[in-house]
Amino acid sequence: MTRYNLGIFHAGRIFGLAALWGSTLGCTAFLAPREPFPATPPPPPLESNVPRELDKVTLPRYMIEPPDILLIEGVKLVPKSPHKIETFDALLVRAIGTYDEFPIDDAYTVDADGSINFGPTYGRISVVGETIGEAEDKIRSELSKILSQVDVSLSLLQGAGAQQVTGQHLVGPDGRVNLGTYGSVFVAGMTIEAAQAAVEEQLKEKLEDPQVFVDVLAYNSKVYYVVTQGAGFGDEVRRLPITGNETVLDAVALIGGLSRFSTTKLWIARPAPNGVGCEQVLPVQWEDITGGASTATNYQLMPGDRLFIAENKITKVSEVVANALRPFETVVGFVSLTTSTANRIVRFGLGNTF
Repeated sequence: MTRYNLGIFHAGRIFGLAALWGSTLGCTAFLAPREPFPATPPPPPLESNVPRELDKVTLPRYMIEPPDILLIEGVKLVPKSPHKIETFDALLVRAIGTYDEFPIDDAYTVDADGSINFGPTYGRISVVGETIGEAEDKIRSELSKILSQVDVSLSLLQGAGAQQVTGQHLVGPDGRVNLGTYGSVFVAGMTIEAAQAAVEEQLKEKLEDPQVFVDVLAYNSKVYYVVTQGAGFGDEVRRLPITGNETVLDAVALIGGLSRFSTTKLWIARPAPNGVGCEQVLPVQWEDITGGASTATNYQLMPGDRLFIAENKITKVSEVVANALRPFETVVGFVSLTTSTANRIVRFGLGNTF
């Protein structure tokens, strides 16, 4: 072998080794973590570790995110003393010495004008801005103008602010829920228990040792997507909420099955968590799942998954050809109509054209 040929031979070996080394960079193993310079042989594919129909996993602790809807119920919402009576406060009023047919022993709401309506017999008594003791004395004094011997007991049944706390609350784009006059509190990225603690901490500014119950009423932030190629008619993307139990078969059932533009070629594209590692691509054997009752590729869907349904290539080619020929068909049709009309004019005259 000449020196020239030997040089070419060594250069070829170096190039081949460089190409082989370059091919080992990045995501080389199917579903394996991204390792630019692996010191050990790449791990085996992770298909065996992927949850599926008969081997499902429980999703991680749910983290609240916009636009989830929270249900908050007040367990203990007592204003700090001394509480000034506000509009729409609920007061429990009990009076002794009233007329038997017109007793005062019930819960009353402070109306928008700041008064309590005791009916036509006793009238309205304004209490807004008073403490519980002051309002009790005022009601007793006003009733004494009608009754000879009367005594009154007054207590706060529910503050108006509690009505703003209890109910459904949307987690806004800023990650906060609005608690009315008690302000807003940040809950995004928290568990239910952490959100409950955050709400109670916010309420402590105006309430005495508040206690609330928090739960997720609508799980709106965790979804998966079903992408259906349209074979030349445009792709269709459906955004579906995830409950933690859906499989590929469930997802296809929710969209009404495979369309006439689709094939049985499906796969799941699973994003890498927080950009760490490789994105996973899980091929789905649709006919095995349906006709063969196989669960091997009926994978459990995770938040953020894209279930991709490939298009029918024959239908796409047919549509492309039809779109390409449509302008010519229009021209040929126009020419044919013009020629036919001209022949009629020549043969029958203008009066019998149509």
